[in-house]
Amino acid sequence: MNQYRADLHIHTLLSPCGSLEMSPAAILEAAAEKALDIIGIADHNSTRQSTIIRDMAKKYGIFVLCGAEINTKEEIHCLAFMEDDEKLAIFQNYLDEHLIKVPNNPEKMGYQVVVNEAEEIIYEEENLLIAAIDQDIEAAEKFVHSLGGIFIPAHINKTVNSLLGQLGFIPPDLKPDAVEISRHITREKFLAENPFVQGFNITTASDAHIPGDVGKIASVFEIEKRSFAEIKMALHGENGRRVITK
Repeated sequence: MNQYRADLHIHTLLSPCGSLEMSPAAILEAAAEKALDIIGIADHNSTRQSTIIRDMAKKYGIFVLCGAEINTKEEIHCLAFMEDDEKLAIFQNYLDEHLIKVPNNPEKMGYQVVVNEAEEIIYEEENLLIAAIDQDIEAAEKFVHSLGGIFIPAHINKTVNSLLGQLGFIPPDLKPDAVEISRHITREKFLAENPFVQGFNITTASDAHIPGDVGKIASVFEIEKRSFAEIKMALHGENGRRVITK
């Protein structure tokens, strides 16, 4: 098996809370500087910047998971990634359909733009992306998995916008591929405080909103090669693959 450093939670300038410095080139340059092999692009409730970064990443030798950070009906943030563009488009349609429509005020909330490789604006989202969708976490997980996607409740150690912060427990019918902890806590400390999470694979990621935070912490994937299928196997600890999280 080979070891690959991965940061699966990175926002771009499409997220209203993301810095306008978070262009595709800035993200990839920061990822390369931090020796990241795999990154996940997860803007709030939108996948529209992810494929541009994926295509640009080839010259950096970086593998990109394309997806979004869903904000569920309960205000729980969850990472979701798709294997190919066809499934990503279906997922984007789902997000567009279920996003609660609140007009964005760029001056107050932040700009929500997609840029191309030349950093030219090619799309601006009018609806506030940090609003919730009208689907609960279990419905969102089932939809993501119906497309063969990866579903990871994000930063579950946080007191807000997290599975444990909003609900206080993991629903017994929820089937996440893993759970994510933030860079502000270690795996050992988190499990000591939450022993009921022992049965779940755990990742950690930067949740970067500025270039300097990209790769501040990473998980290590022990897999044969960088592919969606191999990453998914590692999240489940299958066939000798695994995720190492500090």
